[in-house]
Amino acid sequence: MADEQLITTIHKLVEEEHEIRSGDDPDPDRLTHIEVTLDQCWDLLRQRRARRQYDQPDTSDVRDERVVEGYQQ
Repeated sequence: MADEQLITTIHKLVEEEHEIRSGDDPDPDRLTHIEVTLDQCWDLLRQRRARRQYDQPDTSDVRDERVVEGYQQ
């Protein structure tokens, strides 16, 4: 998936998240899935950008949910 497609996916997920949160009966399971998927998408985009910045080949891949959700902020 190209960066542009990844960014488009991120925007769609954010829109869906906002729609769910603004609804009368938000689905907590769907929200959790969206949040995890967004974290994975952002992580992949950051990996790619970092590799390009340092002229490394792009061997980036989507990291496991446990890895991405385990990052400290």
